[in-house]
Amino acid sequence: MSAPSIGSHPDAPSLWAATAPQAPNTPALSAPSSTDVLVIGAGYTGLSAALHLAEDGASVCVLDAHEPGWGASGRNGGQVNPTLKHDPDDLVRVYGAARAEPLIDAVSHSADLVYKLIERHAIDCAPVRAGWLQVGYTQQAIDGMHARAQQWERRGVRVETLGRSAVAARIGTPAFAGGWLDGRAGSIQPLAYVRGLVRAAQAQGVQVHGGSPVVALQRQGTGWVATTAQGHRVQAQQVVLGTNGYTDGLWPGLARTVLAANSFIVATRPLGKAGEHILPGGETGSTSQRLLLYFRKDAQGRLLMGGRGHFNDPRGPGDFAHLERAVALMFPGLGPLQYEYRWAGRVAITRDFMPHLHQPAPGITMALGYNGRGIALATSLGRHVAALAAGGGAAACPFPITPVQPLPLHGLQRFYIAAGVACYSLLDRIWT
Repeated sequence: MSAPSIGSHPDAPSLWAATAPQAPNTPALSAPSSTDVLVIGAGYTGLSAALHLAEDGASVCVLDAHEPGWGASGRNGGQVNPTLKHDPDDLVRVYGAARAEPLIDAVSHSADLVYKLIERHAIDCAPVRAGWLQVGYTQQAIDGMHARAQQWERRGVRVETLGRSAVAARIGTPAFAGGWLDGRAGSIQPLAYVRGLVRAAQAQGVQVHGGSPVVALQRQGTGWVATTAQGHRVQAQQVVLGTNGYTDGLWPGLARTVLAANSFIVATRPLGKAGEHILPGGETGSTSQRLLLYFRKDAQGRLLMGGRGHFNDPRGPGDFAHLERAVALMFPGLGPLQYEYRWAGRVAITRDFMPHLHQPAPGITMALGYNGRGIALATSLGRHVAALAAGGGAAACPFPITPVQPLPLHGLQRFYIAAGVACYSLLDRIWT
């Protein structure tokens, strides 16, 4: 079997598009519509919000410029990690205990929500919940990870702190000095999860329309009117915007609040017996480098390796060579490997490395900026966005609601990312 071609649409290069159940029918909007809540963006945020709103009795219409899961929700590595970039104690120092602990609790239970939705709606997405291994090359890195594990353990999370031999046994390589295991985490087939959420939402009466880009959003009386590229209008009392790393200029300044960096992924052919020693317990893994690598096996035994790539979309297999070198260094015993899939998607990175929740005008709520932890966090934010859109007060929401604040000199983001990747790549080579 030859490797699929490289392209910008996930159905061309993605392992997930090749192995997900058939997409549900989501035809383009073809007539004017009226609804309680309009959701723009059919990824995890939007679909979770739509499902929870519909379960509470609201009428909901979801519009997506492409198809559900076309963006990062259908292209990510499939790791369900219920953490933030910041450790719990850091959040307490920044926000104070009264504000931080509800946030920490919501994040900690975000993976629970994912797996409960999968079970409740019988979503066929190869769910595994064997934990996440964060590993490092130096003792300094290991000491920091063990301190992180202890902070979560004090909050009732099942963790294990691991030395070199224990990590080698779990991952199948002696490359790392140690790490820790977060027992809350797991993996899924991410595009299959999207499609399962679509079906669950549709079963609750949600109208989901792909191929319906929204090009205008205007306040009208006490509600909103959205206009699609085809000229069809949707009237709604509330609007939810969940476009994350693919956010455009629909809402002024919103796209400039995040850096949309590319994350690249490669997948081998199924390894069979040669790969049985690699992550035999079904865990996922990532390194503690500044430019981290993340890895796992899929349900068919393929080895996946992901990490940061350059800003532009990939144009050929050579753009993924750094990941294939990482596999060879981490697992030299596998010998030369054949790669079946290579693809990329955008990660929305915020200045403070926190997910951002905004309500810049009456009747509109936005959530974006998951910094590489989108499956769990976006599903959780979707539920909280639904509560806000249904009339819930900001005080009851565990995530801070902040103003839309574009990054200074955002137009230079390609330079920022390229320079950061080069700098951190150099530092990682020096210190690991």
